[in-house]
Amino acid sequence: MPEPLTVTFPPAFLWGAATSAYQIEGAVRQDGRTPSIWDTFSHTPGKTAGGETGDIAVDHYHRYRDDVALMADLGLSAYRFSISWSRVQPTGRGPAVQVGLDFYRRLVDELLAKGIKPAITLYHWDLPQELEDAGGWPERDTAYRFAEYAQIVGEALGDRVEQWITLNEPWCSAFLGYGSGVHAPGRTDPAATLRAAHHLNLAHGLGTSALRAVMPARNQVAISLNSSVVRPVSQDPADLMAVQKIDDLANGVFHGPILHGSYPPSLFAATASVTDWSYVQDGDLAAIRQPLDALGLNYYTPALVSATAEATAGPRADGHGASDHSPWPGAEDVTFHQTPGERTEMGWTIDPTGLHELIMRYAAEAPGLPLYITENGAAYDDKPDPDGNVHDPERIAYLHSHLAAVRRAITDGADVRGYYLWSLMDNFEWAYGYEKRFGAVYVDYTTLARTPKSSARWYAEAARTGTLPPVRPAA
Repeated sequence: MPEPLTVTFPPAFLWGAATSAYQIEGAVRQDGRTPSIWDTFSHTPGKTAGGETGDIAVDHYHRYRDDVALMADLGLSAYRFSISWSRVQPTGRGPAVQVGLDFYRRLVDELLAKGIKPAITLYHWDLPQELEDAGGWPERDTAYRFAEYAQIVGEALGDRVEQWITLNEPWCSAFLGYGSGVHAPGRTDPAATLRAAHHLNLAHGLGTSALRAVMPARNQVAISLNSSVVRPVSQDPADLMAVQKIDDLANGVFHGPILHGSYPPSLFAATASVTDWSYVQDGDLAAIRQPLDALGLNYYTPALVSATAEATAGPRADGHGASDHSPWPGAEDVTFHQTPGERTEMGWTIDPTGLHELIMRYAAEAPGLPLYITENGAAYDDKPDPDGNVHDPERIAYLHSHLAAVRRAITDGADVRGYYLWSLMDNFEWAYGYEKRFGAVYVDYTTLARTPKSSARWYAEAARTGTLPPVRPAA
């Protein structure tokens, strides 16, 4: 069915943008902040493109007022950002550094003064290095340290911030950080990957309880999952079994305990040669399954898989960076395929049907739970023209098609209450350094000047009118 000429969103729909601390803040040694695992990883030769780091990033720590003014100019109704754990609690334990908290107090006050709803993510992959030195997420104690940290931030900002997200994409933290090693801390241990996943789940549950103990009842607590849309190459039973394995490892390992209070039995069966899951202690699943006020979904591209007779060697086409180590423990007999269609600069296929499918899955799996798209966006090779303007018609087309998919899901009965564009501005894109530009705002990495791209103006019009403007060719 063709899209209607006018795609209109509910009046209360939140139009937001998202960032994370290490990708934008800089000031990594200022005001008591100590290294996180991403400081260590990015300073390790060979780990990031060009050896680039987030030491300066886009200097948001010093330019936040200008950045908030830019958000207001774009008509954003919400801004999702993360807290740097090691800026607030440098060793990952003990009392807070108030000057670190003061930065976030100022940021929140600035947002509120501009009429922008702050949405805080407590953890976006930047574990304090001292906690990694003590074992990191594969160690149970890290979950308890996270709960203490959540309480500190909740006490400091819970009176002014109503939207809270415990963890962003715990799959990346566990499976890319401890499995394939393409993310910090860069470990490649399949058993540690699954231990980390469980302790991230436990951290979410304990952190949710800690937040609720110190915040007003009106506040909402959620988690952001990068749940995968996994499709088979064929309807062959072996390919369908491959889908089940990846779905368990990408999705069920998190939403099983968080939404339903149990891990999928098929996950245990598929990973029996990797771990015995004995670290799942009595009471853990009850602690993890805390009532949620909302669920955040991050989506970029679907996965296409098949069964294979032999283990896949070398780099894998699963969209998560080249590594000789698989991020999928227990799924060595699964092959990932490039999905057909146009691709972004990340090599990710553009497929908005996957976003609709993802939303409808969770609308059915967690009925009555409000949903937010907490990340969605695309990287393109954006460059200023001779007049200094940055035209990115490909990103406009991407946003139009994906927002139309969100609206289609709302029409189909899903309770989607907001959309956070990834990202507000170009920034440090993890192991890719500064090569990939996801921002609606162009950043000159030499001068750090910000220039809204044509997609930013398009998105601003969508936010102002509650409708999707047409996709126009570049000027």
